[in-house]
Amino acid sequence: QVQLVESGGGLVQAGGSLRLSCAPSGLTLGGYAMGWFRQAPGKEREFVAAIKWSGGNTYYADSVKGRFTISRDNAKNMVYLQMNSLKPEDTAVYYCAADFGSLNYELGYAARYDYWGQGTQVTVSS
Repeated sequence: QVQLVESGGGLVQAGGSLRLSCAPSGLTLGGYAMGWFRQAPGKEREFVAAIKWSGGNTYYADSVKGRFTISRDNAKNMVYLQMNSLKPEDTAVYYCAADFGSLNYELGYAARYDYWGQGTQVTVSS
């Protein structure tokens, strides 16, 4: 059974930092890309960042480039999203997702992802 479990969300002041973690299980990660998406109230789910498990290539939404960093730990089978210089507009539920076989340009599309976590709330106060 595939599971993606996120953790690390919380309340932080603008300018602060948080690190989200995602623990995937039930997958052979070598052929997967792992992504982070977010969804704010009343808005569509949007792409944040993705990483190819093999090779470690990373991809970011323009809105988070230079502030967020996605990484993976092969030994621990963990995926992380380091979020710095947080802004109130970063407030959302953040989801970890796993995609098998998409081309690089497809990684920004939520519909391409096969598995999803339950989400973790990030709230940035002004």
